[in-house]
Amino acid sequence: MSSLSFAASGAALAAADLHLPALVADEVASRIFAKDHTLWGKDAESEAAIRLGWVEAPAISASLVEQILALRAELQAEGVNHIVLAGMGGSSLAPEVITKTAGVELTVLDSTDPEQVRDAVKDRLAETALVVSSKSGSTLETDSQRRIFEQEFTAAGIDAKRRIIVVTDPGSPLDASAREAGYRAVFNADPNVGGRYSALTAFGLVPSGLAGVDIQSLLDDAEEAGEVLRDNDADNLGLGLGSALGGTNPLRNKIVIVDEGSGIIGFADWAEQLIAESTGKLGTGVLPVVADPDSPEVTSGASDVLVVRLVAQDSDVDPVGDQVVLSGSLGAQMMLWEFAVVVAGRLLGIDPFDQPDVEAAKKAARGLLDARPEPVAANFTDGAIEVRGGDWLGSASTVSEALKALFGELSSDGYLSVQAYFDRLTHASLAGVRDQLAAITNRPVTFGWGPRFLHSTGQFHKGGPAIGVFLQVTAAATEDLAIPDRPFSFGQLIEAQAAGDAQVLAEHGRPVLRLHLTERADGVAQLEAVIAQLQQEA
Repeated sequence: MSSLSFAASGAALAAADLHLPALVADEVASRIFAKDHTLWGKDAESEAAIRLGWVEAPAISASLVEQILALRAELQAEGVNHIVLAGMGGSSLAPEVITKTAGVELTVLDSTDPEQVRDAVKDRLAETALVVSSKSGSTLETDSQRRIFEQEFTAAGIDAKRRIIVVTDPGSPLDASAREAGYRAVFNADPNVGGRYSALTAFGLVPSGLAGVDIQSLLDDAEEAGEVLRDNDADNLGLGLGSALGGTNPLRNKIVIVDEGSGIIGFADWAEQLIAESTGKLGTGVLPVVADPDSPEVTSGASDVLVVRLVAQDSDVDPVGDQVVLSGSLGAQMMLWEFAVVVAGRLLGIDPFDQPDVEAAKKAARGLLDARPEPVAANFTDGAIEVRGGDWLGSASTVSEALKALFGELSSDGYLSVQAYFDRLTHASLAGVRDQLAAITNRPVTFGWGPRFLHSTGQFHKGGPAIGVFLQVTAAATEDLAIPDRPFSFGQLIEAQAAGDAQVLAEHGRPVLRLHLTERADGVAQLEAVIAQLQQEA
């Protein structure tokens, strides 16, 4: 059962009260489900016309279930019971939350870090099938991951064609090349669904179903939620949530998402991309901040923060202050948030389906890969950390002083974005600095692992309000890893991605502090110690 519930208080309730009458009168809910592409203004019509297929995804995707389960049975009969997903952005975030919530194993490879890629390739290769997931097939990260797995399958005496499964749009370059290569299976998704809205299409269902998730129940819950969300009614939960996300006045543009026992593992990470990439453009938008119940932002009372609490179904929890309280099953929540975000887009006056600034960092990275310039010289080195920054660094000569200089660039309505470009599994502890930095700066802090965040919050960083400051952490690999038939390695690729993003942010006038760990374990320990000391001093 989906059993969605929604409650709001403070600024969130006021936004709902303000906007619901017009949203109902304009029949926005039913028009969304009728795929009315005129809802977001003239400039958005061409994109919206080919991006509303998600409203009928639960029904259309039902035909995939039998095919996916049949392939899973075939693989298991052959002793193949380990699924690896090569995908970025919406292609990886949805399957990750779906499988984690269901308690089944899926290895999500959404990194170009050579150590993380090597670990994935070495893990139970004889029992592994690779799902290559990309709308176009032109995603550089995903193509590189496919190449290394294909090479390693072949080197191990395994027929690579029998172990590679592709999910892509019909008629895409990947669709053609995968069929020509004779890969095990090719699943086509609805081309009229954007990546971040694709959770309930083949992109979310194929890797999740192959890993062992009950994907039919997921679709059933989503379809049930859709029946409720299509009603033009003041009690429509999606209209209420959309009003809270995009309609507060003045706009509370930091949405702090907190899980308080919802039973949905990692949901905020999926919602983060959906919200940031959909709304962060034209100098506006709302920034999702993934937090814990005891994180500083939850109780800060900041005038630009709205807290969304995800609770267990049937919980008796009331919102307090400027808050939203939500509950529901995973499938229902996915449909709810997709609906609410496009409603928020209407209120913000933006096109929720495009991502005009995502390509900038990709172009910069490709340019750096082609040109191979010498690395920018470090301003100074402190222990195992090389420090690079702009003129705002002043006379800083230690990591601690550099961090203080960066924090000094924060405006009263700003945020700090931490971006770590290396192995997110081995060095997961680094994410713990997020709460510490929020306590030090008294401002919202986001933490993203590169390059995957480039397909998520990266759009907001460039297209949203210019109020962010950025802490980029890169790390030297003990051993690089070649990409088959490419003139660059994984190490060179992730280095170019980090440098390209920093370059684009700097071109937007945003301060970027780049910390390069010359040795990973020592560098992480040093950085964590410095931040802990700064917290004690704060």
